Amino acid sequence: DVMPFARFVQPGRVALVAEGPLKGKLVSIVDIIDQTRALVDGPVTGVSRQQIRLNQLHLTKFRMKYPYTAPTRIVRKSWTEDKIVEKWTESQWAKKLANKEKRAQMTDYDRFKLSSARVKRNRARTAVFKSLKVKAARGGKFGKKKIPKTPEKKVRTKKAASAKPAK
Repeated sequence: DVMPFARFVQPGRVALVAEGPLKGKLVSIVDIIDQTRALVDGPVTGVSRQQIRLNQLHLTKFRMKYPYTAPTRIVRKSWTEDKIVEKWTESQWAKKLANKEKRAQMTDYDRFKLSSARVKRNRARTAVFKSLKVKAARGGKFGKKKIPKTPEKKVRTKKAASAKPAK
């Protein structure tokens, strides 16, 4: 019996704020107020203790262990001991967000340089692929199958026989 969900709204769960003035900041859920709101705290990320709607949060896979309704100093201590910021920056999710931000900051010239670099890379990749394909085809490992030609039988037809003068 495998549970369908692994990330629950629970004290100690680290979440990413998805919208509002705190968008993009990490917080930790300290207490659940009701089915739509939670008390969050982000002492290391600069988020003061406050309530936030659950639909403004994206739950992460990280969870800290601290007592229910722990004060900010306990949350800060747990945050640094568990190295949440380091784990977050190494995650694929954080890397994707950083790349998205970097792309948004690109100028027209940066986009032009990127497209030029892509063209060069793709041309080099295509050239290497074609050379490998030719080598493999010669070795009979890749490409179209080469069927050996059978020698044609010389069949004398009646016309050919009658066309030749008899000696």
